[in-house]
Amino acid sequence: MNNSIFNNDQEFDALYPEHIQQLSRKYWTPLDTSLKAAEFLAEPQSRILDIGSGVGKFCLSAAHHYPDAHFYGVEQRQDLFHLAEKAKEKASLSNVHFIHANITQLNFKEFDHFYYFNSFYENLDQSNGIDDTIETSAGLYLYYCQYLFTALEEKPVGTRLVTLQSLEQEIPSSYKLVDTYRDILLKMWIKQS
Repeated sequence: MNNSIFNNDQEFDALYPEHIQQLSRKYWTPLDTSLKAAEFLAEPQSRILDIGSGVGKFCLSAAHHYPDAHFYGVEQRQDLFHLAEKAKEKASLSNVHFIHANITQLNFKEFDHFYYFNSFYENLDQSNGIDDTIETSAGLYLYYCQYLFTALEEKPVGTRLVTLQSLEQEIPSSYKLVDTYRDILLKMWIKQS
């Protein structure tokens, strides 16, 4: 594995085709932010789910720095899922797993902690989406937020959640904000009750 790909965003983004590199700054987590989020989430042997993992940038970076944790990325766009799989092969990481599915198809009981970079927002701002390969609507935004809210509410006390640029509609009141980063764009939560 070429460890230099984790030195900076430009080197990492070079894993992907040019059109994906151009989307990175807007749609995928910067490496320094990934590291901060992973530091909070990555307990040994924990299973961390990235909700809407795109091309896998968060999972790959986090897995590189925290080899004792397991990172799972769920992505409904097939082309982004395939790009994540290719990047995983190039990075030679065994503690990363990508799932091609909608989050409503997952059993949240299989995961310990969660990372969420507001992957539902494109349903509200449809002119700013990644592409037009999936259906988007304000109704879907509310549906996904409620689905995630319910799934998080059912998790046990101690469950950790990191959000980036979230509107916080998907976060139950049982989660307490314990830390922030990047002028509060990145928030770290722990379920208290």
